Amino acid sequence: MKKILGLGNALVDIVVQLETDELLKTFKLPKGSMTLIDGVLSGKIRKETAGLPNTMASGGSAANTIHGLASLGVKTGFIGKVCKDELGDIFTKDLKNNHIKPQLLYSYTETGRAVSLVSTDSERTFGTYLGAAMEMEASDLHDELFKGYDIIHIEGYLVQNHEMLLRALELAQNNGLLISLDLASYNIVEENLDFLRKIISKYVDILFANDQEAKAFTGMGPHAALDIMANYCDIAIVKVGAKGSLIKQGNEIFVVEGFKVNVVDTTGAGDLYASGFLYGLVNNYPLAQCGKIAGMVAGKVIEVFGAKIPHEGWKALRLKISD
Repeated sequence: MKKILGLGNALVDIVVQLETDELLKTFKLPKGSMTLIDGVLSGKIRKETAGLPNTMASGGSAANTIHGLASLGVKTGFIGKVCKDELGDIFTKDLKNNHIKPQLLYSYTETGRAVSLVSTDSERTFGTYLGAAMEMEASDLHDELFKGYDIIHIEGYLVQNHEMLLRALELAQNNGLLISLDLASYNIVEENLDFLRKIISKYVDILFANDQEAKAFTGMGPHAALDIMANYCDIAIVKVGAKGSLIKQGNEIFVVEGFKVNVVDTTGAGDLYASGFLYGLVNNYPLAQCGKIAGMVAGKVIEVFGAKIPHEGWKALRLKISD
């Protein structure tokens, strides 16, 4: 089977269930967005939410996708930057325990963390302190990190460092990897639109976006956005929440209906959608089937608190996919 490499911010996810949205206003975090914050504000948020239900696990968008792929039986690796501290140990051990090859870089700055604040309507808002992850540089990357892999999945949050992202894309392309990119967050797209359009048209083969990100990228609704996105890459995917997803390759369009699920927390839904889709792709399934598997995996993570599907959930998914 083909091997998939992830490249992203190595973070520990701290998922907190909010009682109201007042804290979002207090910390000036736009609901549904990802906002980069400093260590001081991250500490304040953790202090203010200390008494609320929460979970802690390795995370970051691309790492979540790679974790999902490994749980489906795909051989995987992950490139990111951490500190040799408590959170860095949590992140590294989680990769190893899930049979993901750690290709980690190290910094003296503390390991990054993403506080995911989950509203009562299940919408999640991220306050992300990148820490060591922010220090990953172009000079850290070299050919050997990319050799032996067939696909690289990159999170759009890395667009904050243009030089490093360009270096990663060039190395991946030079080593013959298909390049998968998740646009990650509508505000990130808005802030880096011209740069994203240039790199996607030159390097990206598979492009993931939800409806908000697709609109930020194209200015259009889901169906029109899909057509525009497909002009930039080989396979374009627009996720439309409970309605399912839209997929286009060349002149072929596939509409994949959503699954009815008991929504608990949408954290990780987009990341795990990518897991299911890429799993289908490396197994040479038709694109419509890739979308269906992606929807099943995303639906399963929505039914639990946090961005990780429990072991029994993966067992059920593997049986369902094999039917």
